[in-house]
Amino acid sequence: MSNKVKKAAIFAAKCHKGQVRKYTGKPYIVHPAAVAHTINSFGYDDDMICAAWLHDVVEDCGISLDTISDMFGHRVANLVSDLSDVSLPSDGNRAARMLVNYNHTAQAHKDAKTIKLADLIDNTDCIAKHDKDFAIVYLKEKQRLLDVLTEGDKDLYNIAKVQVDLFLASLT
Repeated sequence: MSNKVKKAAIFAAKCHKGQVRKYTGKPYIVHPAAVAHTINSFGYDDDMICAAWLHDVVEDCGISLDTISDMFGHRVANLVSDLSDVSLPSDGNRAARMLVNYNHTAQAHKDAKTIKLADLIDNTDCIAKHDKDFAIVYLKEKQRLLDVLTEGDKDLYNIAKVQVDLFLASLT
């Protein structure tokens, strides 16, 4: 693991300190770690691994993109920006906010879409196993989101698609 990736892992752990995963009660950092592990195992570069570690720090921890850029460089900050939800409560109900985020993701760089696929895979597994009622709503949203993630890694896309489709079929 490079020094830059170690720095991102440590920074993400500090940012998410005290946060827990909704369904498991485990420390939240297990999620970015899983996403970063997937990106690393598929052979992607340090900037993508760093962005995987940091993908939730803007929306969940109030860290600015300028801070990410200063600490990890413009490319990592741009990837994190592409991965961060941009909708606001004032954008309307869940469906309206999901549409805003969908359109943002549609414009994302292909590398961000690859990280988003790894994120979707980890979240899908957790939600489908622990909250079957919400999972149906979530999986239908992710089924649609996959339409704009086709530029990401083809193998991760196929894993995500099969996973979403299988979980959805098993729950409906």
